[in-house]
Amino acid sequence: MSILKSLDETMLFNFDERSNKDIKETLSIVYQALEEKSYNPVNQIVGFLLSGDPAYIPRHKDARNLIRRFERDEIMEELLRSYLAIDSEDK
Repeated sequence: MSILKSLDETMLFNFDERSNKDIKETLSIVYQALEEKSYNPVNQIVGFLLSGDPAYIPRHKDARNLIRRFERDEIMEELLRSYLAIDSEDK
């Protein structure tokens, strides 16, 4: 019965806090690298975030290595926070 109870409870999702500034800077570099290679940056980043396949991100400007420094869930959390204009201290 404890298994059923645990399925009814809300789990907290948390990970080590990384600098939001680092994620934003990395995404800016990756975005610029994708533009310079004539890719659609939004489509490529979404492809990477959904699949985890680093092949969506070019090696140009070391973008692939830079974006892989972060877990995809960290990047998505920062994107959501930015989209909703939520300050990280408000969480």
